[in-house]
Amino acid sequence: MTDTAADSTTKPEPFRSSIMQIEPQWIDYNGHLNMAYYNVMFDRAIDQLWLKLGIGPTYMKERGGSTFTAECHVRYLREIHLGDPVQVSVILLEADEKRLHTFQELRHATEGWVSATSENMSLHIDMSSRKVAPFPPDIRERIAGVIAAHSAVARPEGIGRNIAMPSKRQAALYPGASACQSDHGRDQEQHDRDEEDDLGDFDRSTGDTAEAEKTGDQRDDEKRHNPA
Repeated sequence: MTDTAADSTTKPEPFRSSIMQIEPQWIDYNGHLNMAYYNVMFDRAIDQLWLKLGIGPTYMKERGGSTFTAECHVRYLREIHLGDPVQVSVILLEADEKRLHTFQELRHATEGWVSATSENMSLHIDMSSRKVAPFPPDIRERIAGVIAAHSAVARPEGIGRNIAMPSKRQAALYPGASACQSDHGRDQEQHDRDEEDDLGDFDRSTGDTAEAEKTGDQRDDEKRHNPA
């Protein structure tokens, strides 16, 4: 397989990986596929799509670019066992000049049921500096073509899903949970802002990083003087 664009990626359907087999050493003491190896198969499927986009190993060697995963959310929906053939479908949901947002479903290859899903944010990296960098124009054009095709695909259930306790049951069991959730929501918003400040070399130039650090320091000072 080579790093090249292919007509299959511009059809109005998800990209589908080759059919994969569960390896015996991946089965844990519960008798099913260990959670870590779902990610192995999801990653192999992404590698196959990246080859179609022209951003695989050859791209890294010849043009000095690659991708790093910045965020991943996996849901384990149904057990899968040794001997089950599996296939991963991938939808490229969105992209900008530096990021790719994908959603994957791992299915039993012959029976069709979903075993797990994985939603990911990938960053394009200049490997000489190991910093986030824009995709070259030709790669952006390929990505745009795939997004246009995948925009016609029905969105699977689970995109944008957060980890949370079922709200009604939680409210019945823990009457004070709603207040805690509000506090958690505020904490999460603050965490997101802090995380954005801390991206540093991973998503900013040196100058932008210094400015982000300055902003973070100013916010810390404000907290000390005004704890509310």
